[in-house]
Amino acid sequence: MATLGLAALATLALAAPLMAQNKSRLPDIGSSAGQVLGPAQQAEYGAMTLSQLRHYGYVLDDPLVEEWLQSVGHRLAANSDKPRQSFTFFMLKDRQINAFATLGGYVGTNAGLVLAATREDQVASVLGHEIAHVTQDHVLRGVERAQRDSVPILLAMLGAILVAQQAGGNSSDDASMAALSAGQALMYQRQIDYTRDNEAEADRVGMQTLSRSGYDPKAMAEFFTTLQGWVRANQGGSRERTPDYLQTHPITVTRISEAKERAATMKSSSSFVAPSASNPMLPGNLKLPQNSLGAAGTGQFGWAKERVRVLSANTPAEAIREYEQMRNKAPLDDAQQYGLALARLQAGQPSGAITELAPLLEKRPGDTWLQLAMGEAEARAGKKAEADARFQKLVDRMPRNRPVVLTYAQMLGERGDAASGKKAQGILRNLASMAGDDPVYQETFARASDLAGDPIRAGEAHAEAEYLNGRPERALIQLENLKKRSDLDYYARARIDARIAQITPTVLELHRQGVKDETLNRN
Repeated sequence: MATLGLAALATLALAAPLMAQNKSRLPDIGSSAGQVLGPAQQAEYGAMTLSQLRHYGYVLDDPLVEEWLQSVGHRLAANSDKPRQSFTFFMLKDRQINAFATLGGYVGTNAGLVLAATREDQVASVLGHEIAHVTQDHVLRGVERAQRDSVPILLAMLGAILVAQQAGGNSSDDASMAALSAGQALMYQRQIDYTRDNEAEADRVGMQTLSRSGYDPKAMAEFFTTLQGWVRANQGGSRERTPDYLQTHPITVTRISEAKERAATMKSSSSFVAPSASNPMLPGNLKLPQNSLGAAGTGQFGWAKERVRVLSANTPAEAIREYEQMRNKAPLDDAQQYGLALARLQAGQPSGAITELAPLLEKRPGDTWLQLAMGEAEARAGKKAEADARFQKLVDRMPRNRPVVLTYAQMLGERGDAASGKKAQGILRNLASMAGDDPVYQETFARASDLAGDPIRAGEAHAEAEYLNGRPERALIQLENLKKRSDLDYYARARIDARIAQITPTVLELHRQGVKDETLNRN
């Protein structure tokens, strides 16, 4: 999407009447978004959008998936027209094919888009396109257009919350979901009309970024063709069956042809080297070993795709059935077998997961994704010594690797004893300097601190997790209660006071805009 992204498109139409009622409490963006919204404000709005998407349960917060997506995204961002622009990439659980860019360089990707791709280059082509929407200022122009139409722009977050509040009672989440779907339907045509030129520019600039990043420029046309197949398959059917990405990024024969022509030109003039090509710095009879999953780029696409498949399924049982249906058609490849192991692990079948993972680890004994999955399976199967040895070896080798540290700490947290909590605290401190905006870290550290008998650190981490998950008012209440403890030392009190001072303006601003935590409001 070219302007405000998934949630913004979904809520602007329905939220506008509600926002109009609160007009006196909403800030005036002004006539020029570029002048009013500076880089710091854009980053704040992007962070607030992500926190609210987390609040409503849309975000797939998984350390391994996040590490893969950030790796692909930042590789592209570093080769974009604005390499100094800050970007944050995140995954949504929705299996609709979609991706979007919003203020502050926040780029969301739906699980469905990853599942529709056959190789990492295709995902990278979409991310390159969305990065271009940011670097070419399409997002800010969208803010200006919406303002000229008298549509208040304060982020999709506000529209979703206002709609949910109007529903009241326990139906607020269902109401917001319905509003998102209905709002999208109302805004699609206007979005297409607004951004047709932007789409062409994003294709061109995005493909240049794709090529400069070492990805195959043909991937964009490939993925366009895949998406066009969805359109043909759904002809004569309901609009809802057409992927969201196609409704805001219309695919035409001309667009596909232009992408193919650009790719051919770039391939002949760029430094792109196909995965099967020889390295020119090596002797002619030598080639670099190819990734056995057949993926370019990070070499982790196969694992990431199947992990996304499992974590985006409605239930682990449904994920298992999905793999069983695949196996009925053809033998599972290694990545799919890994996915089946994860599904069994999620379903409470650790022994079955070990059975699936064992042959994969024989072929790839050093693979971190497989090692972590096996460690989880062993821990949950009661093989504590084996799991500890496996995890400790990984932590010793990669003490600041986020997936490694968080996975081991989570497994220790499941044991529920003080010694495990203290050990988890110890390894988590290796990530403390880079965990300020990481809700998974904060939740894991809170659990470890609870077990370790450290209620003050646990309380601070619980509050931080609430804030990052879009519940700043609850975070403030948590900190205010923590401040009443008689056993706070000077340093803990100073930390808590400082954090209260930082969070309070956010809560007051949301109240000023008529936005309150729906759970606290009901209570």
